Amino acid sequence: MTIKIKRIHPDAKLPVYAHGPLEDAGMDLRSVEAVTILPAQTYAVATGLSIEVPPGFEAQIRPRSGLAFKHSITIPNSPGTIDPAYRGEVKVILLNLGAAPFVIQPGDRIAQMVIAKYEAIEWHESELTDTERGSGGFGSSGVK
Repeated sequence: MTIKIKRIHPDAKLPVYAHGPLEDAGMDLRSVEAVTILPAQTYAVATGLSIEVPPGFEAQIRPRSGLAFKHSITIPNSPGTIDPAYRGEVKVILLNLGAAPFVIQPGDRIAQMVIAKYEAIEWHESELTDTERGSGGFGSSGVK
């Protein structure tokens, strides 16, 4: 699949698979700005890129496990979605859940982007099929 991408900042880096598309589902997204995110603060980090996702697909923005594990940095709306019609800059909303400020430099890997197919649906209002579980176990499978 080929997707149109535009650098809107001269230092923007194209998303890449660290180990290639046969081993990685996600491509690394990099920052184009220097920013310090204080504890309990969110910040929309610029990537300097705009993309044209084809209809029937979305770009999912996901946290990097290393940032989450080592620095308690996450994406609060994970996965973030870039819709097919959006043409603005791809930004990554990062949240610092740690106790120390987190410093990002231009070129730092800040998130993963996965391109995923979705199905457009139409709702059909009707009675639902009965199941053994029914409405039980909301929030869990109900298994103890």
